[in-house]
This record gives sequence, C-alpha cells and structure tokens, in this order.
Amino acid sequence: MDRENEALFQELRRVSPTVTGGLLRMRQETYRDAAVAAKYKLLTAMAISIAIRCEPCIRAYVRMAVERDATQAEILEFLNVAMTMQGCPGEEWALKAYAAYKAAINERRPDQSVTCCVHDDPGGEVQTEVKDEDERL
Repeated sequence: MDRENEALFQELRRVSPTVTGGLLRMRQETYRDAAVAAKYKLLTAMAISIAIRCEPCIRAYVRMAVERDATQAEILEFLNVAMTMQGCPGEEWALKAYAAYKAAINERRPDQSVTCCVHDDPGGEVQTEVKDEDERL
C-alpha cells in the first residue's frame, strides 16, 4: 500500500474506530485456523473475490493463502470452482488470480495498486519465505 493510502487508512481507523476495528477483528477471527484451516478460508475468499470481480481483493487473498502454504494445486482447484460457477467471465477473473499467485510466489506484486485487507494478518506475522518452491510450481 502506498503512503497516501496508508495515511488515509490510519485516519479512517482514527475517526471510525468501531467499524474499522470491528472489520479487522472479524477478519482475524474468520481467517484463523479452526475446524477449517485458514488457507481454505482464504482460498474461498479468493474464489468469492473472483465472483464479485474485486481485483485488489483477489491479490490480497491469494497472497494471504500463499503465506499460509497454499499450493499451486490448491489454488488451481479453487480457480476451477470460480470458473465453473461463472463461465467465461469467471475464467478471465481466474486468470487475474493465477497471475497474482505467480507474483506472490515470486515475492512481487502484479502491479503497485492497493490491495484490500492489507492491514489484516489473520495468523500473526506475515511469512515471506517460500518453504517448498517445487511444490508450488
């Protein structure tokens, strides 16, 4: 996130702490490991982001899923669900998600635009180290 948007986010948190704080707490609780592993919740959020065509959301949820060790095979299965549910438009948006995945495993972003939910880290510290590169390729 660029400095201007980060400053705006911090200001919004200051002037609307109840709602912004509530959203942060809701995401932290929702995207944690519980009966369903966090990475599957994040992959589901990615598929929903494809359906609603939120490109910043796609990038954010792909990045967070990769940080939770989502493999290429898992990403592709959820992309297939999104494409199946939406046909051709879903395929185009799934391509955006796949590009975000490729960028995430290479530790770079597809572009410099702001991603949603960048302030959330449902499991604590962000992991940037790829543990098993071969499994993700």
